[in-house]
Amino acid sequence: MKTTLQELLASGGPILADGAMGTMLFSMGLKRGGAPELWNVEHPEKVRSVHRGYIEAGAQIILTNTFGGSSIRLSSHGLAERAAELNRAAAQLARAEADAAPHPVVVAGSMGPTGELFKPLGNLEFDEAVASFEEQARALIEGGVDVLWIETMSALEEVQAAVEGARRASPDFPIVATMTFDAGGYTMMGVSPERALEALSELGVLALGGNCGNGTEEIEKVIEKMRASSPEALLVAKSNAGLPHLGDNDEVIYDATPEVMAGYAVKVRDLGAQIIGGCCGSTPAHIRAMAQALGKKTPEQT
Repeated sequence: MKTTLQELLASGGPILADGAMGTMLFSMGLKRGGAPELWNVEHPEKVRSVHRGYIEAGAQIILTNTFGGSSIRLSSHGLAERAAELNRAAAQLARAEADAAPHPVVVAGSMGPTGELFKPLGNLEFDEAVASFEEQARALIEGGVDVLWIETMSALEEVQAAVEGARRASPDFPIVATMTFDAGGYTMMGVSPERALEALSELGVLALGGNCGNGTEEIEKVIEKMRASSPEALLVAKSNAGLPHLGDNDEVIYDATPEVMAGYAVKVRDLGAQIIGGCCGSTPAHIRAMAQALGKKTPEQT
């Protein structure tokens, strides 16, 4: 059922976002080092099934399978020239599942970091990054997303490049932006939650916050600090399902159970987050537990 993020926010109460895409695709056979975005055209039904699983668990926002979908990031897989195709396909897959959902679902176009450092620390030029993000944003919008979702950023310069690219693609399209913070309370590039909130607010994004990181307690601290700095900001919390470790078969396992993630959802809601979801390691089971903890009815309960 089609809606907008603004309409969801106006309905009151916390908004539930989905969990991990990569975790689910790895469980379906994606190989380490492979390009998840290629599955948008090679295994579209599997990607759709991930979206469907999260919707059935109660998610009101689903993110497209395009985290590494910028041409710069795709170049490491030899897929730079297919960036527009893969992003457009991903948006169409998510759009189809959202439109078929029994409750209103927003499609968010995921835009992750390029994986490169900006000059002088690395070789990436600001204008090059802007152009790559513009291409990605344009394809996501053409594919039918409702909002552009810039996520897992460590450098403010990269957030700025992504926002500028998105605005070049469509000046008034809604944008959400989140950064990722480590156990020291800062991003890898030394950005504090308070500084991130200030800078992202100045960019005029609709909502902002933290995602990924080293587990629920870290995101809880980020939300607490951001809320203290700005009681008016629309905050996003999208934590990993705890910390990862290797299983007996060298698979990556995250240690937060659905019950732990349910407790996290309630806590970040009480700390001031309006959009709450999961990141790496989160599955539909985690999202379902979070939905129940937040008092939301899942489709099978309606």
